Amino acid sequence: MPRPRILVIFGTRPEAIKLFPVIKALAADRSLDVRTCVSAQHRGLLDQVLRLAEITPDIDLDLMESGQSLDRLTVRLLTGLGDAIDAERPDRVIVQGDTATAMVGALAAYYRRVPVSHVEAGLRSGEIYQPFPEEVNRRIVATIADQHFAPTQTAADALLRENVAPDAVHVTGNTVVDALLATRARIVADPSFAAGLDPLASRFADKRIILVTTHRRENFGGGMENIARAIARIAERDDLAVVFPIHPNPNVVSVMDRILGDRPNIARIDPLDYPHFIRALGISHIVLTDSGGVQEEAPTLGKPVLVMRDTTERPEGVMAGTAKLIGAHEDRIVSEVFALADDDSAYQTMARAHNPFGDGQASIRIAGIISAGFGT
Repeated sequence: MPRPRILVIFGTRPEAIKLFPVIKALAADRSLDVRTCVSAQHRGLLDQVLRLAEITPDIDLDLMESGQSLDRLTVRLLTGLGDAIDAERPDRVIVQGDTATAMVGALAAYYRRVPVSHVEAGLRSGEIYQPFPEEVNRRIVATIADQHFAPTQTAADALLRENVAPDAVHVTGNTVVDALLATRARIVADPSFAAGLDPLASRFADKRIILVTTHRRENFGGGMENIARAIARIAERDDLAVVFPIHPNPNVVSVMDRILGDRPNIARIDPLDYPHFIRALGISHIVLTDSGGVQEEAPTLGKPVLVMRDTTERPEGVMAGTAKLIGAHEDRIVSEVFALADDDSAYQTMARAHNPFGDGQASIRIAGIISAGFGT
């Protein structure tokens, strides 16, 4: 009797990070036939994680185009992923998170009546344009999936309020914690794995590092300019340094080039592969971000997170005290960073807060639920 075939669809670096532990856990179950399809929505950044995880995709659509619009990307994804599902004929499709690849992968599977599992289900900001287009993407996937792997009870409760069947919702923890802990263990065992940051660590050895990541569409324009001006003011202090892996989007690069230029206390560096990013988190003092995943990763290492957004679909971090919403407002960003830098009690309160996002076993739980669904 043929083994049930699972097709895991992903296309960006965050999806790859959060899915590689799931792929490994599923592959360890010999009763399942696990296949992978990548859209390459983020080509270079995706490939970094594939190499780290030692995953060679069974199907690589290579759909990335410079500057392509969301509608053009969606059309190309729908036909490409539809063809892949037709070729693979899976018994179940797995998607992760809130990307265009996840949303369209779920839709293409639905058109073929293939059931869908959604990893990191139930995240909601309550505002359809924040984050854009991720909030709507995840809502669309939720209407299609029949297995919802919620990272927290808060996410599960959001699904239940939307009338998702209770027996379809599973609280598993977030797989990003699995990925982070596995990668950190590799770095501890072999420091050369992330040795590329040695010069930077030496350069700022006498300073407290503020790690910055920013790329959200809703911050393009005025918000990004506010962030850049705030970074410039933070870097004026002799006791602080900014490490800033620049997202390759021109809406980010052009603003930072114009406002920041070259400053001695700012290291604007190329995007980091995952091991080096985890090391950057480890040597940082404060994390300043508009990213979603970083809100989950930083608390695992005890790093306070200041979120440069007005809403978050990860309110658990705010409620637990590991994260604080500050918006993309220049004066607020500066004042909140300085408050943590100058008040050790406030800093320790955030650094020691309970991490609500998982225990590193989410992928094993997800694989077990999927396998049980086939009666294997």
